Amino acid sequence: MKILLLGKNGQVGWELSRSLLPLGEVIAIDFPGFDLSRPETIPAVVQAIKPNVIVNAAAYTAVDKAEEEEGLATIINGTAVGVLAEEAKKLNALLIHYSTDYVFDGTKASAYTEEDIPNPINAYGRSKLAGEQAIAQSGCDYLTLRTTWVYAARGHNFLLTMLRLAKTREELSIVADQFGAPTWARNIADATAHVLAAAQQQRQVGELSSSIYHLCARGKTTWQGFASAIIERAKVQTSAEVIKTQRVLPIATEDYPLPAPRPKNSQMDSSKLGVHFGINMPDWQDAVALCMDEIHGL
Repeated sequence: MKILLLGKNGQVGWELSRSLLPLGEVIAIDFPGFDLSRPETIPAVVQAIKPNVIVNAAAYTAVDKAEEEEGLATIINGTAVGVLAEEAKKLNALLIHYSTDYVFDGTKASAYTEEDIPNPINAYGRSKLAGEQAIAQSGCDYLTLRTTWVYAARGHNFLLTMLRLAKTREELSIVADQFGAPTWARNIADATAHVLAAAQQQRQVGELSSSIYHLCARGKTTWQGFASAIIERAKVQTSAEVIKTQRVLPIATEDYPLPAPRPKNSQMDSSKLGVHFGINMPDWQDAVALCMDEIHGL
């Protein structure tokens, strides 16, 4: 099996480079060799490789900047994804693509399911929804995996930001009225490998049902709760002198204004993934601990 991995240098892409290796030949590429901002260049790249599976971990992810660059975000997350899907259709290849909780408006009282109607409230969410819709309309075999609050031991993410601030600030003020499940990039990659293998077997016997699936850690917390867990774990792993933060104070979304509005509720129900592929995602707190153990070389 030949797997084309796009976005190999991103948080999820880096982990996928490892988790996909046992499944076949992995051709991993990224910008500038592959440029989603130029959709017209995509067919030549894909047709030259002729993969059996395309895993797209590349995206425009600058949520606040997207408010000023919605056109570019939509080209990368929408138009280019549609071209990828069309090329997958031509090659009879499976397309695995990642989307986000930001396709929802966050007003639901409980966790979102795949049957809930999207209603994005920011430019990034609209661009990601455009990609979901383009894939569904292409007629290719696909699995779109929505995830949320992604972090990793490398890259730019909330966990690493908190660890950096914890070394210099005695007090942190973090938003406490947005709810979600922090999800480790490694867990996303490992689950993807499992899903990919199962999906290919289903395709061979004509039983694959192309669909959207939610792929998130179990449990829920707030950004303040996430930050508190990071700080407490860091104190266990390092000396008290290294971690300066003593208090993680709750604030409202309105107290920390950003260009792009965020959904208040980012909880997504991943039970459909368990039913169809037998995957049970770990609790978010357990995964955070494991990721931080890796960061500290434990």
